[in-house]
Amino acid sequence: MGQFGIGQPLRRLEDPRLLTGRGRFIDDVALPRMAHAVLVRAPHAHAEIRGIDRDAAAAMPGVLAVLTAAELEADGIGDNPALFVPPPWRGRDSVVPPHRLLARDRARFVGDRVAMVVAETLLQARDAAEAVRVEYAPLAAVTTPTQAAAPEAPQIWPQAEGNVGFTWESGDPAAVEAAFAAAAHTVALDLINNRIVANYMETRGAIGEFDPGSRRYTLHTGTQQPHRTRRALAEPVLRVPERDLRVLVGDTGGSFGIKNSSYPEQGLVLWAARRVGRPVKWIAERGEGFLADSGGRDNETRAELALDADGRARAIRVRTRANLGAYLNNNTCFVPIGGTATLTGVYDISAAHVRVQGLFTNTVHTDAYRGAGRPEASYVIERLMDAAARRIGLDPAEIRRRNYIAPDAFPYRTALGLDYDSGPFADNMDRAMAAADWDGAPARKADAVRRGRLRGIGMANYIERCGGGALDETAELRFDPSGALTLLIGTQSNGQGHQTAYAQIVAEKLGLDPADLRVLQGDTDAVGQGNGTGGSRSIPVGGAALAAACARVIDKGRRLAAHALEAAVEDIDFADGAFAVAGTDRRIALAEVARRSFQIANLPPGEETGLDERASFQPQGFTYPNGVHICELEIDPETGAVDLCRYVVVDDFGVLINPLLVDGQVHGGIAQGLGQALMEHTVYDPASGQLLSGSLMDYALPRAADFPEMEVAYNADAPCRTNPLGVKGAGEAGSVGAPPAAINAVLDALAPLGIDHIDMPATPQRIWAAIRAAAS
Repeated sequence: MGQFGIGQPLRRLEDPRLLTGRGRFIDDVALPRMAHAVLVRAPHAHAEIRGIDRDAAAAMPGVLAVLTAAELEADGIGDNPALFVPPPWRGRDSVVPPHRLLARDRARFVGDRVAMVVAETLLQARDAAEAVRVEYAPLAAVTTPTQAAAPEAPQIWPQAEGNVGFTWESGDPAAVEAAFAAAAHTVALDLINNRIVANYMETRGAIGEFDPGSRRYTLHTGTQQPHRTRRALAEPVLRVPERDLRVLVGDTGGSFGIKNSSYPEQGLVLWAARRVGRPVKWIAERGEGFLADSGGRDNETRAELALDADGRARAIRVRTRANLGAYLNNNTCFVPIGGTATLTGVYDISAAHVRVQGLFTNTVHTDAYRGAGRPEASYVIERLMDAAARRIGLDPAEIRRRNYIAPDAFPYRTALGLDYDSGPFADNMDRAMAAADWDGAPARKADAVRRGRLRGIGMANYIERCGGGALDETAELRFDPSGALTLLIGTQSNGQGHQTAYAQIVAEKLGLDPADLRVLQGDTDAVGQGNGTGGSRSIPVGGAALAAACARVIDKGRRLAAHALEAAVEDIDFADGAFAVAGTDRRIALAEVARRSFQIANLPPGEETGLDERASFQPQGFTYPNGVHICELEIDPETGAVDLCRYVVVDDFGVLINPLLVDGQVHGGIAQGLGQALMEHTVYDPASGQLLSGSLMDYALPRAADFPEMEVAYNADAPCRTNPLGVKGAGEAGSVGAPPAAINAVLDALAPLGIDHIDMPATPQRIWAAIRAAAS
């Protein structure tokens, strides 16, 4: 169906329901006899817990339980697991401290869970939580990797020597040393990738149920990965097999990786529901999210680039200290490691060596945030490229052009072991420069100077590894006797528009109206298996499985149609949602074949009733979306204020299922990337560990008025070779390219003043201070 199929900008099928308030988010769920939970959280970043007096709280009206670590241990409840632990390094194992659902003897960050109050109403639970008295003995705290690595730093975990959780490295150090020794030019940068708070629209929440008859738990929650959440909570936390835990996910108001897999609060409400004999609901307040949601980014990096006399990069060396926070959550260690694979970017760099050290601090744990390590890597290589251009005296575009991987080099094995399948890098840049009028920038800069302003233009190329890997996905197409079709799949939408994208694949393959497809996700009882949404995998992997399931439906339908039309199977064609006998006008619609399939009398011998089919897809490689971002801005030298004037992007996402959906993903990613680059910053007091940016009064989120019109174009000349749809992941790309493009533009504007470095976020205060320092 051409008007609805692949490549069409179909409006989101979800929107009428969501925009008219008919969505069903976690706080919309109200169960009979449901109780409410409130967490008692530590006010100190690091403190011994000397005692907990809960008598007054327990005696308050409506209170059903006041629970502490003592009850957890008595009931045999386990710890929240770390799903990825790095291998040993030079004989030293990674440190995996216990991530208890409630702190027992020590609180390790402001907001650490100390006790949980369960009461009849939310107000009663809040009042009782304030009545819990905890005796603390405050200890010295550290909040940054540099602080944590200092010899005099307090030890957060006794088993973590020097607060080091892990060390990991990749690449060829000998080749890198040789390249640096022979280099005509070298550049080095010390970079901060600032910590940020996700601030999705819907805060985290969970409702736990326990059925004493079946001895089964049910968790209602917002997550990207229902099956992985079940796996993380069942045996590790509740000590039950996975079959005894059902996870239900309705609409989820944003995640960006932070709601991946499990959190301690989810295990707590399930355990509390069993103890009090009633469903238990917990919904985070916005300020609670600032304290206790996983943080994003937070790296300190020393990066070096070696170049020959012609400006061709020969080697890159990177040393990163990653802030783990106080505990390891599900993917805390994976993020700073996994992202390093793309540190060579889109460039033909023959030698690379990377070392990452993860350090514990007295802050909430870090985890995946939109891009999950790839924005950090892009920031490193693109800042280095601009620094090298300044050092050698080349235009930023020219140094990139000299270093691109050649179009005839694919498939290309990078120095860090990735296999790029495709990428029109130079063409992307040419298109972006033309759209942004790169060559006209000097005249616009001169005009800005006449107006008393500083103007800069910045470029960033990006490539990311996503949408593939070892995890498969299964799609099941299930018809009912009326001929209606339901897709069951283990991915999980949290705002991307899965219902629309999957419906378009079905429209393309089966010729059905997208509005006639029901998409069922987020129920681990109904959907047998799944690996969830994350790493831009839903369409490249889940969509490929769906396409394969559609092909199987057509194969079986052809046999059933041949029987109905009294023709040979090989004479049956399928097009536009109907089977037809070749060369005749005899035809039967797919929906009619589906309806007939439920009556055994209509079937040829040996066929089972129904037209249901399922298929799995495991990619043989990743997808590598890539592109070029160009940011142009002006700075008021009197105040340091930044005005974004123009933003142009050319992306290579391979085949686009729905350009309108992709536009939305790119716009959202750019907004988050520019937010990090120019204003967002999680600030902890270095002495006390207190969170200073703990609300939207203190933490700056970008608004629509902060952005210019985003000019987005797509290069469709290089379809992906690692999945049958030819698509490349698109959900995170905007956040990967935006930060270096913005900072390179800021530094281009400040270059006439002799300023060649500024860290994110480039706030007005930081820019103003840099300008004053340069003038003094």
